[in-house]
Order: sequence, then structure tokens, then C-alpha cells
Amino acid sequence: MKLFQPLQINSMELSNRIVLTAMVTRLSGEDGYVNKDIRDRYIRFAKGEAGLIVVEAMAVHTAKSGPLLRLCDDSFIPGLRDMAKAVHDCSPSKIVPQIIHFLKIARSGWRQKVQDLTKVEIDQIVINYGDAARRAREAGFDGVELHMAHAYTLSSFLSQRNNRNDAYGRSLENRMRLMSEVIVRCREMVGKDFPIGVRFDGEECIKNGYTVMDSRQIALRMAQLGIDYISISAGGKFEDAILKAGEPLYPYTGYSGDRCMPGDTYPDGANVYIAEGIKSFINSKGYYTPIVTTGKIATPELAESILEEGKADMIGMARALLADPDWPKKVRDGRSDHLIRCIYGNVCKSLDENFRKVVCTLWPKGSLQAPESDDKVAPIWPQSAELKAKIEVGSVRLTWNAASDNEGVYGYEIYRAEGDKDFEKWTSVKRLGHWDTGVVGGERYRYYVRAYDFAGNRSEPSNSVEVAMPFPV
Repeated sequence: MKLFQPLQINSMELSNRIVLTAMVTRLSGEDGYVNKDIRDRYIRFAKGEAGLIVVEAMAVHTAKSGPLLRLCDDSFIPGLRDMAKAVHDCSPSKIVPQIIHFLKIARSGWRQKVQDLTKVEIDQIVINYGDAARRAREAGFDGVELHMAHAYTLSSFLSQRNNRNDAYGRSLENRMRLMSEVIVRCREMVGKDFPIGVRFDGEECIKNGYTVMDSRQIALRMAQLGIDYISISAGGKFEDAILKAGEPLYPYTGYSGDRCMPGDTYPDGANVYIAEGIKSFINSKGYYTPIVTTGKIATPELAESILEEGKADMIGMARALLADPDWPKKVRDGRSDHLIRCIYGNVCKSLDENFRKVVCTLWPKGSLQAPESDDKVAPIWPQSAELKAKIEVGSVRLTWNAASDNEGVYGYEIYRAEGDKDFEKWTSVKRLGHWDTGVVGGERYRYYVRAYDFAGNRSEPSNSVEVAMPFPV
């Protein structure tokens, strides 16, 4: 599989093309230092052997921000060095920190905007990024990723909504100026041989925001300035965020937030076309900087097809690896049937929005990390599963008996087929029962259920049931 072909990025050789993209955990304290929970989270990811692990965003400056890692002072280096070493000691994975600058925001709804910054403040942002990149190297990381996506400072300068009236706004060239200055400064601070990546929005997904027509030019400039890989995101903007009284704006509550983390109502690979457009453009200009694509890529078949068709060079995953950190190892070893599949219900996003520690809803209740197991014994149905389907209020209600397992049943996978089509995995649940609200009149639906355990072993399929949805009128 191309997914497991090594990839050289500057001095860093990745063992595969799978990237754990930066994902907020809210596990750190407000002091910004690495603690045991943070360290354990990234060790658990590392055990799954993704080619590249990008650690959640770390502030390059000292502004208050709640539980967020920091890289704004040399005092943060020892804890980060210890975490990077722990990852290297247990895994072939490479690890880089994502570094970020953000503007001020208040619970009243007020937020600082790019036009509020003075030239002195802009110059300090450049210095802060360079110093943080230098600390990343000193801490023993394999590279550094510059956060230029979503609602934060560098993304806001790149935005088509940036209406500054000086050399840092309005025209595309001016909007790229701060980005360019940051890249040049970081390279000066870390040297030519230290990998520098960038994460930025391929589309803003807001009214009067930029699309791939601008982002391909932005990516080209990054390549021209020597960026070693480019990771493509989308949306996540303040401009369409939903204001909650007494709470600071959360930039993933509007449509742009949905596009940033496409949920179960979006098609798989919803944002791949953006990376494809950027990659084809910069390649046509003679630049082959590796491109990371993201956005609801859950299956190895989809990931492999993206690489084989040349739409991207690496596959970025966050929620899929939160659900199952061992995804890379299982796929590499031919155990795709043991994957714990993310259901894209975005409970993890909701936890972040509500300032709670980010875990996966599929994990055992109370767990702070994904379970680990080498068990080979599959769950069984002590009695017949007795799967039943009943049409109720325009939906199909499924019920079945409990399975049992020597270590414990983790959950149940529901498979569905429409008409005479083949069965496909529909969703995963932890409880006994599910409502299928996506059915329509005039169609036949078939279902079966399989139980799975902590290691991803599957039971035998339950009995299959079929329902015919009548037209409502």
C-alpha cells in the first residue's frame, strides 16, 4: 500500500503517510506545562505508529488562554523534551509541535481583530514564532508546524476579510506578508535541515472568505519559501460562530466549524477536493511540497485511493485516531477488520466547546485514554442476538440482546443495506438499540449487528432483519 511507503521530509523520514493532525485535548493545566495526562495521551497515540504526530497547538506568547500547552519560554522545554523522548522510545513515529498565536477574546463577545494590531505588535509576533520554533528544536522534536488555520492570528491575516489599510491587508500579496515574515524568521532560527510544516485553511467557508483560488497561491508562496510540508484544513472561523451569553466565541459552532470537522451528515473525504486543487496547482508550478489532506477520512480504502490518485501525499486524521490510536498498526498488519471506527458524532468537539477534557464517546466510561488490548477472543452471543426492527414515527427502531466477552464488550456495529445493495457499516453504538432516522418511504432496508471488544475483535453477525418503509401519503 502506498499508505505505508516511507516519505522523506527534509531531515525527517516518516515510516508511513498517516498524520495525526493537531487536536485539542484540554488535558493540560492553565500553566501550559506538560503533565502526566498529556504525556500519556501522546504515548498512546505513538503506540499506534502513525508516521507523524502533531502535538496540539502551543502558544508562542504569554496571553491567558485556559488549558493550552505553551512554548513561549525556555522553562517549557524540559517537559516537552521528556514527552518527545518518550514518544521516540516507544515508537517509530516522528513528533512535531504545532505552534500558535491567537488574538485576545472576551466573554462579552468582544474580540481583537487584525486591524487593531500595531506594527510593533506584528513584529513581536514574528519574533515569538521564531523563538518558539527554536525551542521546538532544542526540545528534541523532529520538526515544527506553524498554525495558520482557523480563527487565529496568522489565518486572520491571510483571510479575505482582512481589511487593514497598510502593507499587511486587503490585497492577497499584502495578506501573505506576515505569513512570509514568520516563515523566514523560523527558518533563520532553526536552520535549513529542521523540518517546518504549515497548517492552513484551503477554504475559509464563510461569506466573502477566500477559496482555493487564493489558497493555491498561498500554498505556492509557502513552497517558494521552503516550507517542508503543507497540511490543509478548512473553516473554523469566528465570523460565523454562534455567540453564547457569558461565554467567549467558539470558532467551530457555525457552518465553517462543521466544514473544519465534518460530522456524520457529510460525505467521507468531504474536504479532499481542496487539497487536490492546491496540490495540482503547485505541482504545475514545479513545486512538489508534500500535501496533507484531512476531513472525515476513516477507511484505509479511501485513504489509499486518495494517495493512488495523486490528490494528496499524506493522510491527516484526528478523530479517527482518537477513536482508535492503533489504526495505522492494524491496517499495516492486515487487521482492518479490527478497527474501532469513528462515528463522527463530534462529541469530542462538543467537549472542547464546553471546556471539558476531550475523550472519545466510544471509549469505556470514565477513561481518559483509549483502551489497549492484545486479546484474541471475540465476543459471543450467549443467546441468539434476536435483532428486531420496527417502523416507528418515520424511523426504524433496532433492538437486540447483549453479547458477552472475556474482557468486556466495547460496543456494537450496525450494518445496513438499502434495497439490493451490499451491506455497509452504518454506525457504532455502546447501548443495546438504535434509531435509524435516515430511512425514506418506498425503500427496503436490511440490517445486522456485530459486537466488538477493546481489541477490535468482532462477534459473528447477528441475524439479518428487513423492513420496507411505506410512503407516508
